[in-house]
Amino acid sequence: MVATPIGHASDITSRALRVLAGVDAIACEDTRVTAKLLAIHGISTSLTPYHDHNARAAGPVLVKRLQAGERIALVSDAGTPLVSDPGYRLVRACADAGVPVVPIPGPSAVLAALCVSGLPTDRFLFAGFAPPRAGPRRRFLTELAVVPATLVLMESPRRLAASLADMADILAPRDAVVARELTKLFEEIRRGTLAELADHYREAATPKGEVTVVVAPPTAPPQADDADVDRRLSAALGEVSVRGAAEKVAAETGLPKRRLYARALELRRGGG
Repeated sequence: MVATPIGHASDITSRALRVLAGVDAIACEDTRVTAKLLAIHGISTSLTPYHDHNARAAGPVLVKRLQAGERIALVSDAGTPLVSDPGYRLVRACADAGVPVVPIPGPSAVLAALCVSGLPTDRFLFAGFAPPRAGPRRRFLTELAVVPATLVLMESPRRLAASLADMADILAPRDAVVARELTKLFEEIRRGTLAELADHYREAATPKGEVTVVVAPPTAPPQADDADVDRRLSAALGEVSVRGAAEKVAAETGLPKRRLYARALELRRGGG
């Protein structure tokens, strides 16, 4: 089996086109999307649907076909890696069954955004999509605040402004880049601090297309005095749990989480 992503029709590699033309079948999330790509390049390979709704039944059938000697290509509509895509389950099933899987690299918004961001690339974390609701999203960002690496996230255009505002609040002042529709006709790359980007997208019309956000790693924060620590913990306790407050303030101050957790417990219990 081969696994290859598709994006804009002009992004696909010549190797991927040779593979798609030479296999026995192409498994894809949306046959309509893949059919358009094949039509552009004059490829007539048969298509078979493989998506969230049929993966449980279709996956074993595809594995059996592969074990019988067929060559099948798996196409990801959403590019690389298999984000919000059931394809990873088929890759796992093939690995478990001893069926070799050959990756055919293609468009990757994650790596393209990271490369164009101008932010450190020696260590980065791809965190996928943040939760859509504000509470879970803020807890999710609090966990990421302590990661000593550049962060790469995907986001819905409709939630971009709110998500950036939460990032500005929780991740502290950091440089960031919003990359939209990478490698496509209406590509947009906007740089600034998280707060500046949040302000821009709060006022601007809702953007369209695929959005990737790249956030600089945390810098070493200045040491806070006891009064400042209590103020930060009290504010955080109004939003998250004791553990979450300790993690948030640890990310902001560099102080040990264990010490902050103990102090947050005291404040939660009404201790002075």
